[in-house]
Amino acid sequence: MSSSTSGVWVFKNGVARLVENGAASEAGGQAVAGKRKALGPRAGALYQAVHTPSGMVVRSYAELEPELRALGWERYHEDPALYQFHKRGALDLISLPADFARFSSVHMYDIVVKNREAFRVVDI
Repeated sequence: MSSSTSGVWVFKNGVARLVENGAASEAGGQAVAGKRKALGPRAGALYQAVHTPSGMVVRSYAELEPELRALGWERYHEDPALYQFHKRGALDLISLPADFARFSSVHMYDIVVKNREAFRVVDI
């Protein structure tokens, strides 16, 4: 498996292995939902972004976008490779990968820093 291959970690009989996307259900193990943190003291830890007022775990951009709009963020549609939001009257820009599967803890913390009262990142 090359380093550019994506997938999910499957745990079976105490052994963890990376299974390519779409093959997790065939692996017979338990896939772990969430995003991995790439670096730091808890490398490999899983995180989720949570909308604090509702307690909703963000599982897609379709869930995230209305919450950002309610906070005054406007979506840019100029670059199809990115999901970008800008707030009028501010210099802040949130840039996310177009593919939600690439939404990582770095992106989660970017949203949290710019919306401290509305989002948080939690360990799973």
